[in-house]
Amino acid sequence: MNRFIKELRRREVFRSAGLYVGVSWILIEVASVLLPTFDAPEWILKAVIIIAFVGFPVMLVLAWVYDFTDHGIEVQDDLTETMVVRSSRKADAVVIGVLAVALLFSVYMNISSGPEIVEDLEPVSVLIADFDNQTGNPLFDGLVEQALAIGIESAPNVTSYQRNDALGLAIRLQPGVESLNSPAAQLVAVREGIKMVLAGVISPDGSGFDLKLQALDPASGEAIFDVSSNAKSPDAVLTAVGELSEEVREELGDTTLGDTDNPIAETFTAGSLEAARAYINGQQLAFEGNHEAAVEQYNEAIRLDANFGRAYASLGLSARRVGMSDESDAAWEKALSLMETMTERERLRTLGVYYTSITRNYNSAIDNFSSLVEKYPADVPGLNNLAVVYFYTLDFAGARREGGKLVEIYPNRQFFRSNYALFAMYATDFETAMSEAQQVVAQDATFYKGYLPQAIAMLDSGDFEAAQTAYMSMAEASARGASLANAGLADMHIYLGQFDAALQLLEEGIVTDMAADNRSAAANKHIIMGQAQLDREDTAAAVLAARKALELDNSDATRVSAAMIFLAGGDNESARTIANELSDQLQPQRRAYGAMLDALFDVAAGETVAAVDKLTGALGLADLWLIRMQLGKAYLQAGYAAEAMAEFEAAASRRGEAASIFLDDVPTWRFLATLPYWQARAQQELGMQTASVVGYEKFLSLRPQGGPLTEDARQRLNP
Repeated sequence: MNRFIKELRRREVFRSAGLYVGVSWILIEVASVLLPTFDAPEWILKAVIIIAFVGFPVMLVLAWVYDFTDHGIEVQDDLTETMVVRSSRKADAVVIGVLAVALLFSVYMNISSGPEIVEDLEPVSVLIADFDNQTGNPLFDGLVEQALAIGIESAPNVTSYQRNDALGLAIRLQPGVESLNSPAAQLVAVREGIKMVLAGVISPDGSGFDLKLQALDPASGEAIFDVSSNAKSPDAVLTAVGELSEEVREELGDTTLGDTDNPIAETFTAGSLEAARAYINGQQLAFEGNHEAAVEQYNEAIRLDANFGRAYASLGLSARRVGMSDESDAAWEKALSLMETMTERERLRTLGVYYTSITRNYNSAIDNFSSLVEKYPADVPGLNNLAVVYFYTLDFAGARREGGKLVEIYPNRQFFRSNYALFAMYATDFETAMSEAQQVVAQDATFYKGYLPQAIAMLDSGDFEAAQTAYMSMAEASARGASLANAGLADMHIYLGQFDAALQLLEEGIVTDMAADNRSAAANKHIIMGQAQLDREDTAAAVLAARKALELDNSDATRVSAAMIFLAGGDNESARTIANELSDQLQPQRRAYGAMLDALFDVAAGETVAAVDKLTGALGLADLWLIRMQLGKAYLQAGYAAEAMAEFEAAASRRGEAASIFLDDVPTWRFLATLPYWQARAQQELGMQTASVVGYEKFLSLRPQGGPLTEDARQRLNP
């Protein structure tokens, strides 16, 4: 072995190998920089690397056989017993130098290039106008636009404005408009701050079709770019739309075109145009609120295409809306098994909706929607749903953050700004809520939800006349606005102790709601009526009102409120039934309310320490305002005034949540009326006499009429 190594050295194989590796290393590094600069095909760099590797053993053989001398290239002498190992310091220096240069060059390239920088593309909002369908085939109406929207949204920086919303806005802006043609789309885009309108034409071309598309500047109507494609048959139209969408994405700067293996044809199963048409019909019906008819269309789409994943997911949602729970569950199970028929973006959206609306697994929903908006920062449904789920988990800061991003993308869209104002209201930032809500109604006075944050902000400041004005403006906005305003005004009257005025309003409101078949609104008014009756110490009327509410609605807000009325009215059996139902649910907030109701039984029985334990456990499930308030009362009755004071202070600092304690945008400001009394009680127990006097006086200014709490406050002020 020693002799073999010495022969390798004598024939300078090691030196040749080092020189070859160094030169090859430098060449590969240089090629990796220069070839992309000149847009050379990727295969050239791969070829350079392969040649370098293949050449290495060839070089070793040549180094063994031949030698470079002053007389040229000669064949090496055979190994002899008297061989002499030659060494050249100059040659060694050359090899070492080449290797050093290669190493330094490689280190420099790695340091200077750093981590790959992914360019953050500016979000682009796009509105797709109705295609000019010159084929005479109504099958393509709406189909091409929907497929194009799905295709362009494969780009992370692109978001497509909802066409149904756009058409509704176009009709309001320009009465008489019947379709979202290019001029109507441009009008909406200018109003909503949308950056681009896509207007296209599909026309016959022999047995096939030509598709042409223009990107228009909304304000000037000038073309920004043009793209086109061709379909050889009707079944190839979706593929042609996919080609259009890729060209649009490229024009909009999308650098991920080569990263996806989901062609547009996969979003609507290829060869099933009729199924796609039925699906789009279902989407339109669902948008209009006609979920019964939407279910029929989704089922038709599935009959035509048994592997239509998107249709199953939409069927699951609409079926749930009309109480078809078994069909909804079956549809969702099938949809989840067919996720591969959707684009990645649609898969993430679908899973997020499933976690949010079906399983109420909000933590998984947050993870899913966070992944969606990380990959697609301009995804409007993703941002909106993420904000809503943060809201459901009481993370109002997170809701405001994501809601603010939506306002940045669509600064003129009232829905997103209204939500942002509501998030600020719940976060007790009434100044922001007020200013944002004013912008909403300044753009559209009929957007009734925009008046709620204004009314609540005025209630908080003590300007009850301004609050009433806000509610009256809400009533003038629309029929639904009138219903909510009725509840809001009654809520304010109860807060001020004006129970008879509240009851009169509620009776009128219930009649109107029932005539409009607005059962949930009528149920809420029965609940408010029951609470007013309790304050008037008419427990029988209160319990009757709660029963009527449950006949109309089975929401969490109705059940929890009814159970509290039943407890106060002595109907413990009905209250216990609701408490047990809520405690058996998987969703944490429901279980928290169940535990709260269970604790109220202990309070009524004088078991206040047990009640404190249960209420503390309930807060571990969901930190809800109403539970905080009940925990403060339980602490106080158990003799722990300091702990009670801390809970009441938390309730006061989070009074924005008391604006609608069930987070459903239905006013419940009345629950704050007794907070000054309970704070004063805790302060008095702690020896804070001056502060307690102020609290009692504030409570009495709101509730000057009779009642147990009012009489107790007067006695404590004048012992």
